Amino acid sequence: MSEETKSLNFIEHIIEDDLANGLDKSKLRFRFPPEPNGYLHIGHTKAIGISFGLGEKYNAPVNLRFDDTNPAKEEQEYVDAIKNDVSWLGYKWANELYSSDYFQQLYDWAVMLIKEDKAYVDSQSSEAMAEQKGTPTQPGVDGPYRNRSVAENLDLFERMKNGEFDEGSHVLRAKIDMQHPNMLMRDPIMYRILKKSHHRTGNNWCIYPMYDWTHGESDYIEQISHSLCSLEFKPHRELYDWFKEQVYKYQPETLPLLPKQREFARLNLSYTIMSKRKLLKLVQDGVVNGWDDPRMPTISGLRRRGYTPESIRNFIEKVGVAKRDNVIDVSLLEFCIREDLNKTALRVMAVLDPVKVVITNYPEGKVEWMEAENNQEDESAGYRKVPFSREIYIEKDDFKEEASNKFFRLKLGGEVRLKNAYIIQANHVVKDDHGNIVEIQCTYSEDTSKKVKGTLHWVSAEHAVKVEVREYDRLFMDEAPDTYEDRDFMEFLNPNSLKIIEAFVEPSLLDAKPGERFQFQRLGYFNVDDDSTPNHLIFNKTVGLRDSWAKQKPKPQVNQNQQKNQGQQQRKAINVIQQLGKKYTNYPEDKQAKVKAEIQELAKEVSYDELEPLFGTAAKKVGTRIAAMLTLKVLLDNGLERNEAINEFIENALEDSNDLLVGEAKTI
Repeated sequence: MSEETKSLNFIEHIIEDDLANGLDKSKLRFRFPPEPNGYLHIGHTKAIGISFGLGEKYNAPVNLRFDDTNPAKEEQEYVDAIKNDVSWLGYKWANELYSSDYFQQLYDWAVMLIKEDKAYVDSQSSEAMAEQKGTPTQPGVDGPYRNRSVAENLDLFERMKNGEFDEGSHVLRAKIDMQHPNMLMRDPIMYRILKKSHHRTGNNWCIYPMYDWTHGESDYIEQISHSLCSLEFKPHRELYDWFKEQVYKYQPETLPLLPKQREFARLNLSYTIMSKRKLLKLVQDGVVNGWDDPRMPTISGLRRRGYTPESIRNFIEKVGVAKRDNVIDVSLLEFCIREDLNKTALRVMAVLDPVKVVITNYPEGKVEWMEAENNQEDESAGYRKVPFSREIYIEKDDFKEEASNKFFRLKLGGEVRLKNAYIIQANHVVKDDHGNIVEIQCTYSEDTSKKVKGTLHWVSAEHAVKVEVREYDRLFMDEAPDTYEDRDFMEFLNPNSLKIIEAFVEPSLLDAKPGERFQFQRLGYFNVDDDSTPNHLIFNKTVGLRDSWAKQKPKPQVNQNQQKNQGQQQRKAINVIQQLGKKYTNYPEDKQAKVKAEIQELAKEVSYDELEPLFGTAAKKVGTRIAAMLTLKVLLDNGLERNEAINEFIENALEDSNDLLVGEAKTI
């Protein structure tokens, strides 16, 4: 088997087998068929990526077809949003189609099935029909209307269409087998009466086809070669095939191709819900501010939060195509946006929780414009000028009156480097009546060659631009909030999923436009919100520089059989990091993301003196070197100053043959 064949996913194998067995490549045709009853979410991106990805691979058309058969829940707003989302992701559809385009054809075929005694009008209540249907272990029984005459069924069905009956009084059912092992084959409903206006057909119809009847026949009308759907539709495949085989004989010359339905595992994401009904409840109850709230897993919400199409497409590629359902850790999605923005986002300085620093030996009124690199990952990004003055803001967390040797930031008597500027030493603090520090008095040194361990970001107080920052976090506290039978998913809402704060940013951001993305150095990635105006800039937090949730997961309980492992749990953080690094390169990407988050959390407990010996790790132990690089990045983000040993370690990694190590080195 060739490498290329090995790399094919199971759907591509099916298509290749069909082509090998005589299917003309020009007959390949795919579709993405959303129901316009809500906004698309991250779960839909897998189906979008599979169908449109196959279209790109085989140079085959992909239809965007709206399965719009339920006017009670569907709206033009959703149609427009879906089109916008698919386009934003970078996909182009061959035809924009609607199941409502086929209402007349579907009705005509239903009449033909009645004439063949393969469909009938049932006039019972839904409760009675459900009781007759049986259970998975008990066969159903025929209802009292199953053997109505063809003439009576034709008359009733036409009168249903003409609006003579109330909703719920009649349905049209396929006449298959009430004892069939597959309950979906026990005379499924094809039409119901709904006296509601349709967003496209208005009041032309008062009967609407059911999904199972509409979906497969729409595929057939469009001559879709491979109808791809998620695993929950696997039991529907038998009915899908039955319906298409019934209508095939009506137009075999004009519609010669019978579609093939195949199923893949849907995308489930931790800390997220994928039910449109539940997402709608969040909107209707005001828990979020609309479908595009940046906390929502909708594509429009992710876009507003600052996610890029490239990061989402890369995420889908990493998840892959599987036959079994599983839950993907949301940290993999967050990893993908960090990876993308690291390459493209301009670096700027912002202070979210400010405390004033006064540099007492710096001349009053003096302003210097320091040169700052825009993005070390992109040489073409160039440089900008940032103002420096006697009074600046730094983060409150970047100062402690007294601190251990693991604290690489500013402390009384200690020195740090200000990014792109001078080295300062803290000499004195000013406190308010409650003992809170309101001012740190420092002196500066023009000798920037001096070796210090910490580097801080800052903003000139005189030139700082006041902005609103919306710090978004995960909407739910539980990894699977909608899997509990005895608890409402709303119980797991994160009360701190949104914090609105007043912050200061450097003046280069005065002209920032909605949608533009930046890295606030040492803090995370942020983008300009749609609500922004030139006089009131609003930034959304897209994602932090590292996963902050790993430490919040509850630790497993230790029973008697686990006592022997306690010693391992109590090992020094640097030793655990080494252990995690040993197998890092052997893990799949989703597991790597979890281990990476664990290493980043442990790194907070590591001193530079503990880490430096790992710089000499043998080249063949690439996993350990990756773990050391991840730890180093955390220390640098926390203010550790670079030195010759650090620079040499990074330079050696950049020249390595392992792509993972090179990639991590490039992020520093």
